[in-house]
Amino acid sequence: MALNVGDVKNKNFIILTEKKTGKIRKIPVNLLLKNLLKTYTKNKTNNMPLFASMHSGKRLDRFCVYKIIKNACRKAQIECNIGTHTLRKTFGYHYYKKYKDIAMLQKIFNHSSPSVTLRYIGIEQEDIYKSYIHFLL
Repeated sequence: MALNVGDVKNKNFIILTEKKTGKIRKIPVNLLLKNLLKTYTKNKTNNMPLFASMHSGKRLDRFCVYKIIKNACRKAQIECNIGTHTLRKTFGYHYYKKYKDIAMLQKIFNHSSPSVTLRYIGIEQEDIYKSYIHFLL
């Protein structure tokens, strides 16, 4: 999803087309994000890439973002396997922990069932571990 500045500047919604399904998603921009985007896009033209390399000015692709995340993890001494997809799963995990609304999260992720969504965000495994820890004979 190659966003340009004009796709987010002064917008109430960000319109995305999912690569995998071709479905159009309309994502509301909350007040906090709107203010952050206003500052970030202040001196940028609408046709500029939203996220560009500081070195080349070219649009960041998934691989570049992956390398940025990996480098940040290395500097923070985080040893586990973290990539771009981890951000999506992390969003889902924290959304679920805050709202406990698996049906809404299933819709957000466009999953076929709540069990798929729970497995995707790692809740099932977490619950299994907790059941072992609290199980005493």
